Amino acid sequence: MRGLLPALSQSVDIVSSLSEARTIVAPSSINPFLLALRAKDHPLIVVTASSRAAEDLATELRTLHESVYEFPAWETLPHERLSPRSDTIARRIHALYQLEKSIGIDAHPVIVTPARGLIHRFIADLAKSPLVELEIGQELELEKLVQHLSDLAYERTDLVERRGDYAVRGGIVDIFLPLSDHPIRVDFFGDEIEELNYFEVADQRTSTPVVGKLAIYPCRELLLTPEVRAKASLLPATFPAAKEVCERIADGIITEGMESLIPLLVDKQESILERALPNTELIFLDKERIRSRSADLLATNKEFLAASWSNAASGGVSPLHDGDGTYLSWEELQQQVQDLHLPSRSFNSFGSDLDEETAFLDVSPIEPMRGDTDKAVALIADSLAQNHTVVFSALGAGMAERFADVFRNADLPVRMVAELNAQPVHGTVYVTTSNLSHGFLSHSASLLFITERDLSGNKGSGKDGDRLPSRRKQTIDPLELKAGDFVVHEQHGIGRYVELVHRTTGAITREYLIIEYASAKRGMPGDRIFVPT
Repeated sequence: MRGLLPALSQSVDIVSSLSEARTIVAPSSINPFLLALRAKDHPLIVVTASSRAAEDLATELRTLHESVYEFPAWETLPHERLSPRSDTIARRIHALYQLEKSIGIDAHPVIVTPARGLIHRFIADLAKSPLVELEIGQELELEKLVQHLSDLAYERTDLVERRGDYAVRGGIVDIFLPLSDHPIRVDFFGDEIEELNYFEVADQRTSTPVVGKLAIYPCRELLLTPEVRAKASLLPATFPAAKEVCERIADGIITEGMESLIPLLVDKQESILERALPNTELIFLDKERIRSRSADLLATNKEFLAASWSNAASGGVSPLHDGDGTYLSWEELQQQVQDLHLPSRSFNSFGSDLDEETAFLDVSPIEPMRGDTDKAVALIADSLAQNHTVVFSALGAGMAERFADVFRNADLPVRMVAELNAQPVHGTVYVTTSNLSHGFLSHSASLLFITERDLSGNKGSGKDGDRLPSRRKQTIDPLELKAGDFVVHEQHGIGRYVELVHRTTGAITREYLIIEYASAKRGMPGDRIFVPT
């Protein structure tokens, strides 16, 4: 979809607003494109109101810009006796390492973080130690690798099943890295890595070889260094409620919830803003909502802390620490932005024209069509008549083919492209695939971008399937079925595929698979069911 960026950059309205306005008012669907345009000239730290919004934005933005990294927030509160997930920690550390790599070079990484990740302070020297990377042919002593895994808070087990586990059997080390979908098997020949292969958790059998290098990221932000262990041994005198946890930390034992003691065990903490590269811009996606979410987070933390102490008074477990020093208040955050001289701006869906520094882009969202293909065809035809560039994006190749046929049947000029990397031209409907959720109409750029979700209203996303490393069952693409093929329905069992038909109910037209089953009476036609796609 990067081919749309040159078209948008030809709009004087968009280019001038990105360089001059402090607040830009436009539909949220154009935000990934605006950010990608701005990232050509500046490193960015982009802040969203929620973790889900940050995850979705990072996924969409990777379609338009190369160096996009998510800096997620912890799932736990500072005073809880719970530790964040290892993959969350690894993604945070990975983003910080990418910033470190970009120092001194002409790189423009984009860090996407939720409000909670923005105000959360972390250990100042986090992600500043050299990473150990594994590759075939590398000289590395097995004992040193095992010790390094232990230092990075990996847990030694007999069988690797979860992220953060590792196991040793003779000259073989199995590791489940926090950012990997599958664990890896490191096969040593003496002090040389002879083989690197992924393997399945279910049967422990190797599957595919590892290509290139694999970085070993820590599983915890708080590592049990000699300095941390020494401080932990002195804490019980001041914080008796944390005596048991501190004793375990002092003994070098990884303990659930020990992250709540970070403000007491380290000398300095900092925020993600203090790691910003030179010339970085800070961009808020709806600044007022982010400020409200930050205030809610601080209030929620205080409420849960009070509830924890109330529970402790009734005989429950007391919190280890009040979490003071973990979160920045909004006022402290704004002061930090000023001290660091970080230029900031906000992208909002709504705004007031009374503010002279607010720019309203001539961009409209795509109205939901709820499966009305005639409405989509009319919109596309009207845009073509106005000499606009038209691009339609589907989540997968099968749906792209289907909608291309719909547009061809409506006598629209269609061109199928696997990836839209070159600037499209006027007069043709470009049909492609991407994970962008919603489209927009930009009159200043003469561009109509419409997506499958705009047309169908489905909330499914092509990225959801990438989250689970488990083995998947065989799936069926309805477009690949032929008349007479056998299919298995979840409730009705084995049937025979007949055809794909369209049926209209009121103003809604939907597609149905017709599946035929054996007749209940001999000599009679088979029973048929209509399964919506």
